[in-house]
Amino acid sequence: VYQNSVMSAPNHSTINYDMFVLIGIPGLKELHTWISIPFCLMYLVAVSGNGLLICVVAAERSLHEPMYLFLSMLAFWDLILSTSTVPKALSIFWFDDVDISFGGCVTQLFFMHFAFVVESGILLAMAFDRYVAICYPLRYTTILSHSVISKIGGIVVFRSFATVFPIVFLVKRLPFCRTNIIAHTFCEHMGLAKLACADITINIWYGISVPLLSVMLDMVMIVISYGLILRAVFRLPSHEARMKALSTCGSHVCVILMFYLPGIFTVIAQRFGQKIPKHVHILLANLYVLVPPMMNPVIYGVKTKQIRERVVLVFSPKGKC
Repeated sequence: VYQNSVMSAPNHSTINYDMFVLIGIPGLKELHTWISIPFCLMYLVAVSGNGLLICVVAAERSLHEPMYLFLSMLAFWDLILSTSTVPKALSIFWFDDVDISFGGCVTQLFFMHFAFVVESGILLAMAFDRYVAICYPLRYTTILSHSVISKIGGIVVFRSFATVFPIVFLVKRLPFCRTNIIAHTFCEHMGLAKLACADITINIWYGISVPLLSVMLDMVMIVISYGLILRAVFRLPSHEARMKALSTCGSHVCVILMFYLPGIFTVIAQRFGQKIPKHVHILLANLYVLVPPMMNPVIYGVKTKQIRERVVLVFSPKGKC
Protein backbone atom coordinates (compact mmCIF):
# COMPACT_ATOMS: atom_id res chain seq x y z
CA VAL A 1 0.00 0.00 0.00
CA TYR A 2 2.82 2.36 0.92
CA GLN A 3 4.63 1.73 -2.35
CA ASN A 4 1.48 2.38 -4.39
CA SER A 5 0.86 5.67 -2.59
CA VAL A 6 4.48 6.68 -3.16
CA MET A 7 4.17 5.93 -6.86
CA SER A 8 1.04 8.06 -7.25
CA ALA A 9 2.10 10.93 -5.01
CA PRO A 10 5.79 10.92 -4.11
CA ASN A 11 6.66 12.26 -0.69
CA HIS A 12 9.64 14.54 -1.26
CA SER A 13 10.24 14.85 2.48
CA THR A 14 11.45 11.25 2.52
CA ILE A 15 15.03 10.29 1.79
CA ASN A 16 16.24 10.85 -1.77
CA TYR A 17 19.13 8.49 -2.42
CA ASP A 18 22.28 9.88 -4.02
CA MET A 19 24.28 6.66 -3.57
CA PHE A 20 23.34 3.32 -5.10
CA VAL A 21 24.42 -0.27 -4.58
CA LEU A 22 25.23 -2.50 -7.57
CA ILE A 23 24.97 -6.01 -6.13
CA GLY A 24 26.41 -7.76 -9.18
CA ILE A 25 24.70 -10.94 -10.38
CA PRO A 26 21.97 -11.86 -7.88
CA GLY A 27 22.03 -15.48 -6.80
CA LEU A 28 25.57 -16.00 -8.07
CA LYS A 29 27.56 -13.95 -5.55
CA GLU A 30 29.62 -16.97 -4.52
CA LEU A 31 30.63 -17.43 -8.17
CA HIS A 32 31.62 -13.80 -8.77
CA THR A 33 35.34 -14.57 -8.64
CA TRP A 34 35.02 -17.37 -11.19
CA ILE A 35 32.74 -15.33 -13.47
CA SER A 36 35.27 -12.50 -13.37
CA ILE A 37 37.96 -14.65 -15.06
CA PRO A 38 36.29 -14.96 -18.51
CA PHE A 39 34.97 -11.39 -18.18
CA CYS A 40 38.48 -10.08 -17.54
CA LEU A 41 40.02 -12.14 -20.37
CA MET A 42 37.35 -10.98 -22.86
CA TYR A 43 37.82 -7.37 -21.77
CA LEU A 44 41.61 -7.59 -22.20
CA VAL A 45 41.16 -9.08 -25.68
CA ALA A 46 38.67 -6.31 -26.56
CA VAL A 47 40.96 -3.51 -25.33
CA SER A 48 44.14 -4.90 -26.88
CA GLY A 49 42.45 -5.93 -30.14
CA ASN A 50 40.63 -2.65 -30.72
CA GLY A 51 43.61 -0.61 -29.55
CA LEU A 52 45.89 -2.47 -31.96
CA LEU A 53 43.39 -2.04 -34.78
CA ILE A 54 43.22 1.73 -34.26
CA CYS A 55 47.02 1.86 -34.07
CA VAL A 56 47.46 -0.16 -37.27
CA VAL A 57 44.97 1.93 -39.28
CA ALA A 58 46.51 5.18 -38.02
CA ALA A 59 50.08 4.07 -38.77
CA GLU A 60 49.60 2.47 -42.19
CA ARG A 61 48.90 4.95 -45.01
CA SER A 62 47.58 2.21 -47.28
CA LEU A 63 44.77 1.66 -44.77
CA HIS A 64 43.57 5.27 -44.92
CA GLU A 65 40.63 4.13 -47.03
CA PRO A 66 36.94 4.59 -46.14
CA MET A 67 36.35 1.01 -44.97
CA TYR A 68 39.31 1.02 -42.57
CA LEU A 69 38.58 4.53 -41.29
CA PHE A 70 35.03 3.47 -40.43
CA LEU A 71 36.46 0.33 -38.86
CA SER A 72 38.78 2.37 -36.63
CA MET A 73 35.75 4.47 -35.55
CA LEU A 74 33.92 1.26 -34.66
CA ALA A 75 36.95 0.05 -32.70
CA PHE A 76 37.08 3.32 -30.73
CA TRP A 77 33.42 3.09 -29.73
CA ASP A 78 33.85 -0.60 -28.90
CA LEU A 79 36.40 0.55 -26.34
CA ILE A 80 33.95 3.12 -24.94
CA LEU A 81 31.11 0.56 -24.78
CA SER A 82 33.08 -2.09 -22.91
CA THR A 83 35.07 0.32 -20.71
CA SER A 84 31.90 2.11 -19.55
CA THR A 85 30.68 -1.08 -17.85
CA VAL A 86 33.24 -3.87 -17.45
CA PRO A 87 35.79 -2.25 -15.06
CA LYS A 88 33.03 -1.52 -12.54
CA ALA A 89 31.71 -5.07 -12.88
CA LEU A 90 35.18 -6.46 -12.22
CA SER A 91 35.62 -4.23 -9.17
CA ILE A 92 32.33 -5.64 -7.83
CA PHE A 93 33.49 -9.22 -8.46
CA TRP A 94 36.99 -8.76 -7.02
CA PHE A 95 36.74 -6.12 -4.29
CA ASP A 96 33.01 -6.09 -3.47
CA ASP A 97 33.06 -2.43 -4.58
CA VAL A 98 29.29 -2.17 -4.87
CA ASP A 99 28.77 1.56 -4.20
CA ILE A 100 28.22 4.03 -7.02
CA SER A 101 27.09 7.65 -6.80
CA PHE A 102 23.98 8.86 -8.60
CA GLY A 103 26.19 10.99 -10.86
CA GLY A 104 28.43 8.01 -11.60
CA CYS A 105 25.39 5.87 -12.35
CA VAL A 106 23.95 8.43 -14.78
CA THR A 107 27.36 8.88 -16.44
CA GLN A 108 27.72 5.13 -16.89
CA LEU A 109 24.28 4.61 -18.41
CA PHE A 110 24.76 7.63 -20.71
CA PHE A 111 28.03 6.40 -22.20
CA MET A 112 26.76 2.84 -22.54
CA HIS A 113 23.61 3.86 -24.43
CA PHE A 114 25.51 6.56 -26.35
CA ALA A 115 28.16 4.12 -27.57
CA PHE A 116 25.49 1.58 -28.56
CA VAL A 117 23.60 4.07 -30.77
CA VAL A 118 26.87 5.41 -32.25
CA GLU A 119 27.98 1.88 -33.21
CA SER A 120 24.66 1.24 -34.89
CA GLY A 121 25.16 4.40 -36.97
CA ILE A 122 28.73 3.41 -37.86
CA LEU A 123 27.54 -0.01 -39.05
CA LEU A 124 25.06 1.79 -41.33
CA ALA A 125 27.89 4.00 -42.63
CA MET A 126 29.96 0.86 -43.30
CA ALA A 127 27.03 -0.66 -45.23
CA PHE A 128 26.89 2.52 -47.34
CA ASP A 129 30.65 2.21 -47.87
CA ARG A 130 30.24 -1.34 -49.24
CA TYR A 131 27.33 -0.20 -51.43
CA VAL A 132 29.43 2.58 -53.01
CA ALA A 133 32.48 0.29 -53.38
CA ILE A 134 30.50 -2.36 -55.27
CA CYS A 135 27.95 -0.27 -57.18
CA TYR A 136 30.16 2.74 -58.01
CA PRO A 137 33.75 1.42 -57.86
CA LEU A 138 35.22 4.09 -60.16
CA ARG A 139 33.80 6.91 -58.04
CA TYR A 140 34.47 5.24 -54.67
CA THR A 141 37.24 7.53 -53.40
CA THR A 142 35.51 10.60 -54.86
CA ILE A 143 32.18 9.93 -53.17
CA LEU A 144 33.75 8.84 -49.87
CA SER A 145 36.53 11.38 -49.53
CA HIS A 146 38.16 11.99 -46.13
CA SER A 147 36.06 15.13 -45.62
CA VAL A 148 32.85 13.20 -46.36
CA ILE A 149 33.90 10.43 -43.93
CA SER A 150 34.56 13.05 -41.23
CA LYS A 151 31.12 14.57 -41.80
CA ILE A 152 29.45 11.16 -41.66
CA GLY A 153 31.26 10.41 -38.40
CA GLY A 154 30.22 13.78 -36.98
CA ILE A 155 26.58 13.28 -37.98
CA VAL A 156 26.52 9.79 -36.42
CA VAL A 157 27.92 11.10 -33.12
CA PHE A 158 25.61 14.16 -33.07
CA ARG A 159 22.52 12.05 -33.83
CA SER A 160 23.42 9.59 -31.09
CA PHE A 161 24.10 12.37 -28.57
CA ALA A 162 20.78 14.06 -29.40
CA THR A 163 19.00 10.71 -29.04
CA VAL A 164 20.54 9.63 -25.73
CA PHE A 165 21.25 12.89 -23.84
CA PRO A 166 17.58 13.56 -22.93
CA ILE A 167 17.67 10.33 -20.91
CA VAL A 168 20.03 12.11 -18.48
CA PHE A 169 17.36 14.74 -17.73
CA LEU A 170 14.60 12.14 -17.59
CA VAL A 171 16.53 10.28 -14.88
CA LYS A 172 17.76 13.35 -12.99
CA ARG A 173 14.20 14.63 -12.50
CA LEU A 174 13.21 11.47 -10.59
CA PRO A 175 13.20 11.19 -6.78
CA PHE A 176 14.68 7.93 -5.45
CA CYS A 177 13.19 7.19 -2.05
CA ARG A 178 12.10 3.54 -2.33
CA THR A 179 15.39 1.67 -2.52
CA ASN A 180 18.94 2.24 -3.72
CA ILE A 181 19.77 -1.40 -4.51
CA ILE A 182 20.31 -2.19 -8.20
CA ALA A 183 20.34 -5.91 -9.04
CA HIS A 184 22.90 -5.58 -11.81
CA THR A 185 26.62 -5.10 -12.52
CA PHE A 186 26.08 -1.71 -14.19
CA CYS A 187 23.52 1.10 -14.39
CA GLU A 188 21.11 1.23 -17.30
CA HIS A 189 18.21 3.58 -17.92
CA MET A 190 15.13 1.51 -17.12
CA GLY A 191 16.83 -0.43 -14.34
CA LEU A 192 17.50 2.86 -12.54
CA ALA A 193 14.17 4.51 -13.42
CA LYS A 194 12.21 1.59 -11.92
CA LEU A 195 13.70 2.43 -8.51
CA ALA A 196 12.08 5.90 -8.54
CA CYS A 197 9.08 6.75 -6.35
CA ALA A 198 7.42 8.75 -9.14
CA ASP A 199 5.63 8.25 -12.43
CA ILE A 200 8.13 6.92 -14.99
CA THR A 201 5.77 6.67 -17.98
CA ILE A 202 7.76 9.17 -20.02
CA ASN A 203 10.98 7.28 -19.22
CA ILE A 204 9.41 4.05 -20.43
CA TRP A 205 8.12 5.55 -23.67
CA TYR A 206 11.27 7.51 -24.45
CA GLY A 207 13.63 4.76 -23.32
CA ILE A 208 11.97 2.19 -25.57
CA SER A 209 10.76 4.20 -28.57
CA VAL A 210 13.38 6.80 -29.44
CA PRO A 211 16.70 4.86 -29.19
CA LEU A 212 15.02 1.69 -30.47
CA LEU A 213 13.51 3.49 -33.47
CA SER A 214 16.86 5.04 -34.38
CA VAL A 215 18.56 1.62 -34.20
CA MET A 216 15.70 -0.04 -36.11
CA LEU A 217 15.96 2.63 -38.80
CA ASP A 218 19.67 1.81 -39.10
CA MET A 219 18.83 -1.89 -39.44
CA VAL A 220 16.26 -1.22 -42.18
CA MET A 221 18.71 0.99 -44.09
CA ILE A 222 21.43 -1.69 -43.78
CA VAL A 223 19.04 -4.32 -45.18
CA ILE A 224 18.15 -1.98 -48.07
CA SER A 225 21.86 -1.33 -48.74
CA TYR A 226 22.62 -5.04 -48.90
CA GLY A 227 19.59 -5.62 -51.10
CA LEU A 228 21.01 -3.12 -53.60
CA ILE A 229 24.48 -4.67 -53.22
CA LEU A 230 23.16 -8.18 -53.97
CA ARG A 231 21.26 -6.89 -57.00
CA ALA A 232 24.44 -5.30 -58.34
CA VAL A 233 26.57 -8.37 -57.54
CA PHE A 234 24.28 -10.82 -59.35
CA ARG A 235 24.44 -8.62 -62.44
CA LEU A 236 28.20 -9.13 -62.68
CA PRO A 237 29.17 -11.29 -65.68
CA SER A 238 31.44 -13.90 -64.06
CA HIS A 239 31.12 -16.13 -61.00
CA GLU A 240 34.63 -15.11 -59.89
CA ALA A 241 33.72 -11.41 -59.96
CA ARG A 242 30.58 -12.10 -57.92
CA MET A 243 32.51 -14.08 -55.30
CA LYS A 244 35.19 -11.38 -55.06
CA ALA A 245 32.56 -8.69 -54.56
CA LEU A 246 30.71 -10.70 -51.90
CA SER A 247 33.95 -11.52 -50.05
CA THR A 248 34.54 -7.81 -49.41
CA CYS A 249 31.23 -7.75 -47.48
CA GLY A 250 31.86 -10.90 -45.42
CA SER A 251 33.54 -9.23 -42.44
CA HIS A 252 30.93 -6.47 -42.27
CA VAL A 253 28.03 -8.94 -42.35
CA CYS A 254 29.63 -10.95 -39.51
CA VAL A 255 30.04 -7.79 -37.41
CA ILE A 256 26.44 -6.70 -38.12
CA LEU A 257 25.10 -10.08 -36.98
CA MET A 258 27.38 -10.02 -33.92
CA PHE A 259 26.05 -6.56 -32.98
CA TYR A 260 22.33 -6.79 -33.66
CA LEU A 261 21.35 -10.43 -32.99
CA PRO A 262 22.43 -10.53 -29.29
CA GLY A 263 20.79 -7.11 -28.80
CA ILE A 264 17.52 -8.29 -30.34
CA PHE A 265 17.63 -11.48 -28.28
CA THR A 266 18.31 -9.48 -25.08
CA VAL A 267 15.38 -7.11 -25.76
CA ILE A 268 13.02 -10.03 -26.50
CA ALA A 269 14.20 -11.88 -23.38
CA GLN A 270 13.64 -8.79 -21.21
CA ARG A 271 10.17 -8.08 -22.62
CA PHE A 272 8.77 -11.61 -22.91
CA GLY A 273 11.08 -13.86 -20.88
CA GLN A 274 9.50 -13.41 -17.46
CA LYS A 275 10.30 -17.02 -16.61
CA ILE A 276 13.99 -16.56 -17.42
CA PRO A 277 15.98 -16.14 -14.15
CA LYS A 278 17.27 -12.65 -13.34
CA HIS A 279 20.91 -13.77 -13.37
CA VAL A 280 20.53 -15.03 -16.95
CA HIS A 281 19.30 -11.59 -18.08
CA ILE A 282 22.27 -9.92 -16.37
CA LEU A 283 24.80 -12.36 -17.81
CA LEU A 284 23.37 -11.77 -21.30
CA ALA A 285 23.57 -8.00 -20.81
CA ASN A 286 27.22 -8.27 -19.75
CA LEU A 287 28.10 -10.54 -22.66
CA TYR A 288 26.50 -8.04 -25.00
CA VAL A 289 28.95 -5.31 -23.98
CA LEU A 290 31.86 -7.78 -24.08
CA VAL A 291 31.48 -10.18 -27.01
CA PRO A 292 31.01 -7.76 -29.96
CA PRO A 293 33.93 -5.50 -28.87
CA MET A 294 36.07 -8.62 -28.40
CA MET A 295 35.11 -10.27 -31.71
CA ASN A 296 35.06 -7.28 -34.09
CA PRO A 297 38.85 -6.86 -34.35
CA VAL A 298 39.27 -10.64 -34.50
CA ILE A 299 36.80 -10.93 -37.40
CA TYR A 300 38.41 -8.12 -39.38
CA GLY A 301 41.90 -9.32 -38.51
CA VAL A 302 41.19 -12.82 -39.79
CA LYS A 303 39.23 -11.82 -42.90
CA THR A 304 41.16 -8.72 -44.04
CA LYS A 305 44.53 -9.42 -45.64
CA GLN A 306 45.86 -5.83 -45.34
CA ILE A 307 45.18 -5.68 -41.59
CA ARG A 308 46.59 -9.17 -41.05
CA GLU A 309 49.83 -8.29 -42.85
CA ARG A 310 50.25 -5.03 -40.93
CA VAL A 311 49.67 -6.73 -37.56
CA VAL A 312 52.41 -9.24 -38.44
CA LEU A 313 54.74 -6.32 -39.19
CA VAL A 314 53.89 -4.67 -35.86
CA PHE A 315 54.98 -7.79 -33.98
CA SER A 316 58.09 -8.34 -36.08
CA PRO A 317 61.45 -7.26 -34.50
CA LYS A 318 61.62 -4.05 -36.57
CA GLY A 319 57.92 -3.37 -36.56
CA LYS A 320 56.38 -0.40 -34.82
CA CYS A 321 52.91 1.06 -34.46
